[in-house]
Amino acid sequence: MDATHQLAAQPLIACHECDLLQREPATADHCNVKCSRCGAALFRNVPNGINRTIALSLAGLILFIVANVFPFLSFEIGSQFTQTTLFTGVREFYSQGIWLLALLVFITSILAPLLQLLLMLYIFIPLKFGRLARQTRPAFRLLQHIRDWNMIEVFMIGILVALVKLTKMAAIVPGIAMWSFVALIFLVTGAHSSIDGRVVWRRLERAQ
Repeated sequence: MDATHQLAAQPLIACHECDLLQREPATADHCNVKCSRCGAALFRNVPNGINRTIALSLAGLILFIVANVFPFLSFEIGSQFTQTTLFTGVREFYSQGIWLLALLVFITSILAPLLQLLLMLYIFIPLKFGRLARQTRPAFRLLQHIRDWNMIEVFMIGILVALVKLTKMAAIVPGIAMWSFVALIFLVTGAHSSIDGRVVWRRLERAQ
């Protein structure tokens, strides 16, 4: 009977791929749990996930500010010296009338990463103190969807390709903003991988 009661006490979890409703198994730290029917990943048990998410998000927000305030690249062609910022590409596309591409670059390389960092802080700082922020449910759903629009890795690859092509034409000096942007990629990825969605949904269920 004890084993039966313990099994019944385990929370249920539904597979997002095949919709199989199953008992959530007890897991060790950093353990990945897969669906017993289709093998899709259900969740990853992340120890201290809230603290990690907050710490990495705060560090990422600081680097995001640095990446947008300080020069990204410096170009020296003969006697001409030009400094660019992260927003320079967006401004140039817009000034040339390519406003749709300017909007796409702005959303994927600036707006989406910023929103992702702010949403993680908005959701998980109150959770750390045992509270729920207002509109936690829609904010968490938005966080899950906005990650698909965060393409700073693609933006960085494009910059590296451009650097290779421009090295023969000008002397290029990477600025502090570029190194901050590189570190930001890893911090955002690490913060998102530290999220344990079960913590958020269980707090929401208790609040109902």
